[in-house]
Amino acid sequence: MNETIFFFFYNLAHKSQIFDSIVVFFADTFPYIVIILAGLFLLFHHEVLKAEEPFRVFMEKKKEILLAFFSGGLAWVLAAILKYIIHTPRPFNAFANIQPLISETSFAFPSGHATFFMALAISLLFYHKRVGYIFIFFALLIGIARIIAGVHFPVDILGGFILGALVAYFIKKVS
Repeated sequence: MNETIFFFFYNLAHKSQIFDSIVVFFADTFPYIVIILAGLFLLFHHEVLKAEEPFRVFMEKKKEILLAFFSGGLAWVLAAILKYIIHTPRPFNAFANIQPLISETSFAFPSGHATFFMALAISLLFYHKRVGYIFIFFALLIGIARIIAGVHFPVDILGGFILGALVAYFIKKVS
């Protein structure tokens, strides 16, 4: 089933240069934009940058701001450790006919992108429901783009989503 879903999405690639460029954007560039958007949202939502004393306002809201990025960072580190332990090949290593749209060299499971962005999204969801749902959508978009790009199987993305959500939940509970 994992391979069937992978090929469903991967077969969308290599049909149009424009579509491939869009996929590469969402798989490789958009994640940086999402990080910037999350940071800007957290800073402007609390008016940290507009305050007369931005450091004081930041210190008042630091738990929420740090929770989001600490959860994402910790989740990403755990994903990297699991990749090293599990050694799951990427689709282009498993199948000779797969030509990835982007270059990746590490192992596949769990997806570090899916893990980081789901942890970030769930952390935001704890404090801001609507914004959290938007960032969950962003995480899904990034995950699907990475499948279409040929660098992840669906199980890599799903595993990353689960790991990211669990890390965000755990960090919220212990904070």
